[in-house]
This record gives sequence, C-alpha cells and structure tokens, in this order.
Amino acid sequence: MSIQSEAALEAALIAQLKKMEYEFVRISNEADMLANLKQQLEIHNKNIVLTPNEFERILNHLNTGTVFERAKVLRDKFALKRDNQDTAYISFLNCDEWCMNEFQVTHQVGMKGKRKNRYDVTLLINGLPLAQIELKRRGAELKVAFNQVNRYQHDSYDAGIGLFQYVQLFIISNGVNTKYFSNNVVQSFKQTFFWSDNENNRLSDLHEFTAEFLKPCHISKMITHYTVIHETRKCLMILRPYQFYATEALVGKVKNSLDNAYIWHTTGSGKTLTSFKASQIIMRMPKVHKVLFVVDRKDLDIQTAKEFNAFSKGSVDSTTNTHKLVAQLTDDSTKLIVTTIQKLNNAIIKEHYFDKIEHLQDKKFVFIFDECHRSQFGETHRNIKKFFTNAQMFGFTGTPIFADNAPGSIGSQQTTASLFGECLHKYVIVDAIRDENVLRFAVEYVGKYKRKDSANELDIEVQAIDTQELLESPQRLEKIVDYILTHHRQKTKAPDFTAMLCVSSVATLIKYYELFKLKQAGAANPLKIATIFSYAANEEYPEANGLIPEESPDLPAGIRINQTNRDKLDEFIADYNFMFNTNYSTKDNKIFYHYYENIGNRVRDGEVDLLLVVNMFLTGFDSPRLNTMYVDKNLKFHGLIQAFSRTNRNLNEKKSQGNIICFRNLKDATDEAIALFSNKNAKETVLVEPYEVYVKTFNQAVEELLKIAPTVQSVDALPSEKEQQEFIIRFRELIRIKNILTTFADFDQADLSLSDQMFEDYKSKYLDIYDKFKSDREQEKSSILEDVDFELSLIHRDEINVTYILSLLKGLNKLSSEERIKRQKGIVDIVAGEIQLRSKKALIQTFIDENLPNIKSTENVTTKFESFWAENKRQAFNALCTEENIVPEELQKLLNDCMFANRLPREQEIANTLNFKPRILQRQPIIDRIGNKIQTFINTFIEGMG
Repeated sequence: MSIQSEAALEAALIAQLKKMEYEFVRISNEADMLANLKQQLEIHNKNIVLTPNEFERILNHLNTGTVFERAKVLRDKFALKRDNQDTAYISFLNCDEWCMNEFQVTHQVGMKGKRKNRYDVTLLINGLPLAQIELKRRGAELKVAFNQVNRYQHDSYDAGIGLFQYVQLFIISNGVNTKYFSNNVVQSFKQTFFWSDNENNRLSDLHEFTAEFLKPCHISKMITHYTVIHETRKCLMILRPYQFYATEALVGKVKNSLDNAYIWHTTGSGKTLTSFKASQIIMRMPKVHKVLFVVDRKDLDIQTAKEFNAFSKGSVDSTTNTHKLVAQLTDDSTKLIVTTIQKLNNAIIKEHYFDKIEHLQDKKFVFIFDECHRSQFGETHRNIKKFFTNAQMFGFTGTPIFADNAPGSIGSQQTTASLFGECLHKYVIVDAIRDENVLRFAVEYVGKYKRKDSANELDIEVQAIDTQELLESPQRLEKIVDYILTHHRQKTKAPDFTAMLCVSSVATLIKYYELFKLKQAGAANPLKIATIFSYAANEEYPEANGLIPEESPDLPAGIRINQTNRDKLDEFIADYNFMFNTNYSTKDNKIFYHYYENIGNRVRDGEVDLLLVVNMFLTGFDSPRLNTMYVDKNLKFHGLIQAFSRTNRNLNEKKSQGNIICFRNLKDATDEAIALFSNKNAKETVLVEPYEVYVKTFNQAVEELLKIAPTVQSVDALPSEKEQQEFIIRFRELIRIKNILTTFADFDQADLSLSDQMFEDYKSKYLDIYDKFKSDREQEKSSILEDVDFELSLIHRDEINVTYILSLLKGLNKLSSEERIKRQKGIVDIVAGEIQLRSKKALIQTFIDENLPNIKSTENVTTKFESFWAENKRQAFNALCTEENIVPEELQKLLNDCMFANRLPREQEIANTLNFKPRILQRQPIIDRIGNKIQTFINTFIEGMG
C-alpha cells in the first residue's frame, strides 16, 4: 500500500470541508482573491453593493499595519464614506454572532513576494483568509510544515495588499499529527498545540481534527472569542483546548446554575489566560453585576492586572488600596475588578466601608479565586460568603487540597471540593507533559547515597538529618556551594538559562549568600547572584501540610521586623545595586517593592544567574528562562510541585527539561506528590530517565549512524538525497540526546562511544548538507530534504561567535610552530561546526592564513582583526552598491531598519535602494538577486558578531 501523498491528503481535506458546509471557491492569485472578497463583503454586509471606488477605499483601509494591528482592524467596523456621501459601517467579521459569517475554502493560492509561493488550503471568512492549512505527506515530519509557514510569512505574506497578513491561525498536518497556532512574526514550534476533547483525549488525525476544530461555528468562535490580542507583546494568543473547555464550563455554570465549582489545571498551564477569558465573557452577561478576580498577594494583584490589561487594554484598574476597591465596587460601569483577598476582607468587615457597599449584598457577583488552595480555608472566606449572599464562587488551582493533604485534624479538614464543590475541568501535569505544554523534571539527589563514581556523591548527610546544627554546619553548606559553582554553567547551559536556590530559613540563606560571595571573590567571570527574603520577625514557618507560606514584599504597618535580617538584606541589596547600577533598599515599602519587581524582571531576562530564596518566588512566579532549582529545603505535596514547577515552562528546543537538584532526601516526597496530583503511575511521564539510560541510548544511536556513514569522509560519498536524509535523522537524534545528557552532573564525554572531535566533525558535514539544501531551495530545486527538519536551534550556541573566536586567536603567536598549527586547525573546526559562523568561514580562514602570521606577539590581535573585518565589510558593501547600482545611503538605511526589526528586506524596500527603475519584466529577477546578496551580507558581516 503506497503512502498517501500531499495532494491526496489535500483533496480529502477539501472534500470533508465541503461536506461541512464550506463553499468551495477557486482562487489562483490575488486578483481572484480581491474579486471574491468584494463579493463576500457585499453578502456579509446585508447585500450592500460596492462601487469600484468604494471597494478601493476598503482595500486602502485593510492594507495597513502589522499582523497585530490588522487583527484589530479585522474586529472593528470601517466607516466607509460612500460615493453619495452617506456613511456605511462595513463589518469584516461578526464577533457577536460568530456563526453568522460566510465560510469558504480554496487551495493552491499563488502569491509572489520575495519568492513565489503557493499555499495549500485556505479558509476564508467573509472573503478574508483567516486560517491557513499547510500539509505534508504522511510520514513527513510535522515541524517541516511549521518551518514552511515561517518561510511563507517572510517570503510572500505581505505581497500585494497583504491580505494573508489577516491570517489569525495556522493549522499544520501530516495526516497523522495535526496542530494549530496563532499567527505571529516570531514563532516557536513549542507554541503549537494539539486539539483534544473535553477529557484531554488528543484529536491528532487530520480527519478527526477537521470534524471538530474546523466546524464553521467552532473555528469562528476560536477566532472571535478565544484569540487574545496581547497588547504588551504585540502578538496573538489562541487558547489551548483545556483552556477552551474550562472557560466554556465556567460560562455554562453561571448561565445555568448558582453552584460553585473549581478548575484543576496544573501549574504552568496558563491559568491566568483561562481566568481572563472566563471573566471577560461572564462580565458581559446581563444578570451578572460584577466579576471579581481575587488573588492573595499584592504582587499578584498588580501582576494579574497587568496581564489582564495586556490581554485587553484598559480592562481592569488595579485596586491599590481598600478605598479604591470600594469605589470600584460602587461604580456600576466597572464590570471587572482584580483585587487581593485582604483588601476585599477589609471592605466587608470595616464599618466605614460597610455602609458604602451594603446595598451590593444581593447583587449577582461572580468570584474567581486564583490558586484557591492558598487562601480559602479560613475566616476571610466565610466573611465573603456571608456578605455576598447572591455570589457564585469559582476556584483555580494547580494543586488542589484533598483529604490526603488537607491541613487540620481528621474530621475538621477542609478540601477544595468541600469549599467549591464540583471540579469542572481537570488538566493535570501528565496531560501537560504529554501535550508538550510543560517539560518533564530531571531530579538528581546529591549526598551520601553510596553511588559508584558519581559527581552527586557528595559528603553531606541526607538521611534522617533534622537538627539545625547539622543542616547549617559550615562544612555542609560549603560543599553544596562548591557543587553549585562546579556544575551551574553546565546545568543552565550558560548563558541560556538561570537557576534558583531555595533554602529552609533566612539564617541559612544568609550563610549561603556570604559563602558564594567569599568563594567568587576575584573570579574572572563570577555568577551574578541575588537574593530577596522577608525580614518580618518569626519568618520561620511549619511545613507539615506542604503549603509554602506566602511572603509578601509589602510589609503592612505595625508588623514587627527582625532588624538583623533587615540589615543583612540591605547589605545584599547594596551588592545588587553595584552590579546593576540601581538604587534600592528596605528603607520603605515602596522602594523595597520596586526591588522585588526589578529582581523578578532580571531573572526573567536572564540577567541574574542564581536567585537565593526562602519562600518568595516559589509560587506564582513565571520565568521560562529559569531551568534549574537547587533545593535545600523540606518540600512536600503542593509546595514541592509548586517549587519544582518554576523550572518546567516551555521556552525553546534547547530547554529540554526542568533540572531539580536536591540536597535533602526528597525522593519519597517527590514520588508521593506526583502520585497525588496526577496518578500512581505518573512518575515515568513526569521524570526524565536516569543518566545511564541516556548514555545507552546515545551509544545505540551512534551504532545506527555508523551503519550509514562509518567515517566522517564517507558522508561526502552518500549516493543520494535518500541516504543524506537518513544521515540527517540519525545525527539529529545524537544532537537531541546530547542536549539532555550535558545537563547531568555525571556527564562525561568518555562515557560516549563517539569522541567530542568526531561529533564536531560529523556536525560539520551535517551543516554542509544543510547549506546545499538551503542553496537548492533558494533556486527552487525540489528535494526530499524538504520533509526533514534540521533542528538548527539545537546547534546554535550564543557563546560561539566572532568574539569567542577572537579569544582563541589571542596568544597563538606565542606558541611553538607545531602547537600553533594544531590550535589553528581546532579553531577552523569550530568555525565549520557552528551554524552562525559558516557564512564568515572564508574570511576567518583568510585572516588566520594570511594575516595572523604577520602579527607580532606584542600586537593586539583584536585590533588587527577588527581592522581586517571592517575593511572587508567596506569592500563588500561598496561592491554590492557598484554591481547592482544601489544608492549607498539607502542601502545603509535598509540594513539598519532590517536589523532593528529583526527581519529580511521587503521587495519595495529593495527597489527603493536602486539608482534606477527596473523595467517590469526585469524587476522581479533583479529584486530576487539583490535580496539574496543583501541577506548574504547581513549573515556575513552583521549577525553573530557579538
């Protein structure tokens, strides 16, 4: 039986869509698209008849802005000034009655931008292309379709009047696997999603996916209701299936009952976006007076308000104090409020506020509590229920309270279910890992475990140590600090990721900080270490029920402080100020809170290598660049999952797991927590395999590689693209496994059956094949390598750039002739094996061969290289301008604009640099040729120079 071709897959999809009441329309090019758009807009706008001039004005309105800006244009009406001077309000998309739109399907639309592309299947709503489906034959890799979408976006989506810039979502499929994602300029395959049913069963087959997701009413609802225009990031975000089902369930509960309920979605799955969409929809219901989104910390109040306003500009005004909250409660125009539970409690129990809000007691309020396990088990919750007699309460949690882990004595324990009732939707950590929405954990236990030849066999006690004296002994802490300094860069793939060390007490944290400072004194490249902790008195908390105490950075007036801890924190903040040229302290709450915000932002941006904490940042803190958690603290149940989950946010292909390094015996607690919050058999899904398993897998993969290419030189002799494809797949598997292996403390190249030099040599050949494939693709030659993803992101290393190569070149002239030749070959091998340096390879080789021998040992290699590079750049720039008759000032402006916007030059921009106007038949070949030359110039002389 032959494999279903891409054409057959496309034909079957179109046939299915036609049966689902999509009208098939034949569109070959932009002219056809515009003619159809005019007709569909006329139908959609109650059979209005548009004159050519009126339609031209509509096109002028549509042809403006980025994808982000056009998403807003799509959802707004256009005040069209008609030829007779009347005004007609033109609708492009009916967002209120989402089924009341016009649905069409077409295929193989050709667009000519930087290159000519032909798109597989396009779904048109009211004549606009709002969903684009890219297919690959069965057996092809799904990521190839994703890469193809990215190429189309850069090559031709802005061609003509840019109607394809209105695409809201993409669907990619190879028949067996199907995923969807929103349209954004910068995209990662990690942000593509499978669709599933309400029970989290994946619908990955294209036929199944189409039957559910592409139903006209459903896809229209996903675009109109469940796509968020993120104001801060200037991007589109589309909800994942579990977010959709949870929101629909909450909305249905408010519509059809008065019951409370809760949503169990695992930590890191995007509960804020889910709760925002639910709040936004519920607040528009006529019977609902207000929606209150309630958090339990001031920083989460402000953070959530920022996120809500990022999802919808001006949707909430953060309640900075109880007085402001009362004003919002009594303002009928304020429909959505984000506040803290403390302020809400003040408003309903204090007499001078009570009189102002008493009349609201019978109004229909809907409460949504964030991480409801943290704050809903006391008097405050009872006060809220007593005051708001017509309220409906919903909780969100990633770690519910069950009978097994409920605080209090048996018989008087409160659980999430006893407070909120039914669990409306469940999405546990096993579901999230299976869907690749969060990462697995690699947990390593460090201490006296009597392991053979393990870097984790550290001389510190881990069994039955419960005395503070032993836990805080200088010898133990010093060994842990040494371990972290030894392995940190390896764990975090520095400088890609960051880490956190959580400890049991402020006293211990202070000792750790001072040890790090002492041991790094005078280091050439020390880790940037920062800390924050509460300096309130009695900051030590029991951890028996597994809940991590909330430490607010905002200390209320009257709270007793520990002056010793405060003085130490000020000392550490002074180090931070010196490191980052800031001016923070603990002298007042406002300044300290700004420090809290700043340190969080710097961790997110990767500027802090290691953050030391007791409880702060272990819950509610989201930083995808954080990949490692060092643990010297007893954690269990909620606290353990919450803390571990700081590390497992998706970021890119290089971040393969969250690293957890335990300096205490938390194995039983880890197994118990995973079982409690997923199921008894979840451990294999949640935790990565041991180091030895990956070593064995790597060495088996080497055997398979050597069957295809027994030597590096034999790669050049592979007889056809079929064998080259097999080599790519086999070597790529080695890259993937090694990416995981190198994060283990026990990693040793000697354990692998392929030497480091051989690995680099094979990688160079791997990149040679990629270069040839890229060249063939630019010449529009067909290739079976289109069906395989090279995963260059796993090869790219930020630290391997021209600056790094220069550091290796320094001092070469001081070596003996034999040693110098050997070192030079090693440098050339590095250049050949780094994707970001290959375009510079010839020039670097020339510098090494022709210039380096003439540099005296006392001369500055960097200065000589910079002069060499600048001269070659100048010559290349002038040659390009001369050869192609380009205005130099215009080319420089184009280069500046493209580098600032991180994009390739557009056709019209290239045309604007020319000293002449090409004839119509000559224009496209000239633009294409010059575009390729400009891209080569950027790759050679601008990118990767840092």
